[in-house]
Amino acid sequence: MNDILIQTTSAFFEKSFGSVPQKIVLSPGRINIIGEHIDYNDGYVLPAAIDKVICFAFEKSNTKKSKIIAIDLKEEFELDLTESIQLSDIIWTNYIRGVVKQLQDNGFSFEGFNCVFSSNIPVGSGLSSSAALECGLLFGIKELFDLKIEKVDIALMGQKAEHWVGINCGIMDQFSSVHGLENKVIKLDCNTLEFEYHDADFKDYSVILFDSNVKHSLFTSEYNTRRLECEEGLSIIKNHFPEVKSFRDCTEEQLLSIQDQFTPIVFKRVHFVVKEINRVIRACEALDKGNIKLLGQLLFETHYGLSQEYEVSCAELDMLVDTAKADEAIIGARVMGGGFGGCTINLVEKGHENEVKRKFSNLYLDTFGIELKFYDVKISNGTTLL
Repeated sequence: MNDILIQTTSAFFEKSFGSVPQKIVLSPGRINIIGEHIDYNDGYVLPAAIDKVICFAFEKSNTKKSKIIAIDLKEEFELDLTESIQLSDIIWTNYIRGVVKQLQDNGFSFEGFNCVFSSNIPVGSGLSSSAALECGLLFGIKELFDLKIEKVDIALMGQKAEHWVGINCGIMDQFSSVHGLENKVIKLDCNTLEFEYHDADFKDYSVILFDSNVKHSLFTSEYNTRRLECEEGLSIIKNHFPEVKSFRDCTEEQLLSIQDQFTPIVFKRVHFVVKEINRVIRACEALDKGNIKLLGQLLFETHYGLSQEYEVSCAELDMLVDTAKADEAIIGARVMGGGFGGCTINLVEKGHENEVKRKFSNLYLDTFGIELKFYDVKISNGTTLL
């Protein structure tokens, strides 16, 4: 799949600039296995890079100008590096502008470049195509001009570029896009950026994302409300247990012992967070032992928590997971990402993929009148030079 993408990107570059690219970079999207909505609640996340990528082709322009072509959008623009960088009305160009601005603000010196890029990451499906764009561009400029930049700094500058565009994302997407390793998940502490790899050889199972094709507009307002509810809950916990500094220091027993101190809603939110932090740790242990069935069980538990306690699911996602739970060929499923739409992640027994897709497609169309999309993903390497 990526071979064709590399060929078409290189050919397009040659046609556009009349020369062979000097560098080709592949930058992947990501999935999060477990650990949802706890990056901002002091928990751990468990992401992995996937084999869906953006392919970039680069050369030095030997001027102060950079020309960037987005093949899939059939659009291009030019950036003059001697002028100050401003936000544009053409949204996709802002991610590029943001990256160049980050490099300049951090004192890196480089000249103009020509770049074309094309992607097979489904846009808007929660697989972090924007992080792949930022990190791939940063990595390509670093390689082209031999800049000394550590992986973690590529991730941090990518995140800051996205903040500049106006999206206040956490660090997980950029971090996993850069640090991914084939058949490994990353247990990441989003506060300290300490991380460790765990084996993720799913052997007898395929990872398939079911794209619900719905986006409910609740997300932004509800997301902000959840953050406030969790802050309120944590301050109540700290009042009763001064030794608790963050949710990860809190046990479920402590929580249950003061349940009457919370409003019912705030209790549900913090109960989910404390249990989800624990599930990430259990998921790592399950992976280390190759116990994929236990991992699947944890995914179902996470979905229940996200749906009933954190309340960020929706009818479409709940139906997909409930149906998965009743299907013997699926050992685990949950909503992945912010919620209120997007994808579910599913562990499907090998050999049953096609029948599962057929069954879910028909059922989903009959129930909601919406086409279900499927993405087969493999856990893969982070941003690399070809």
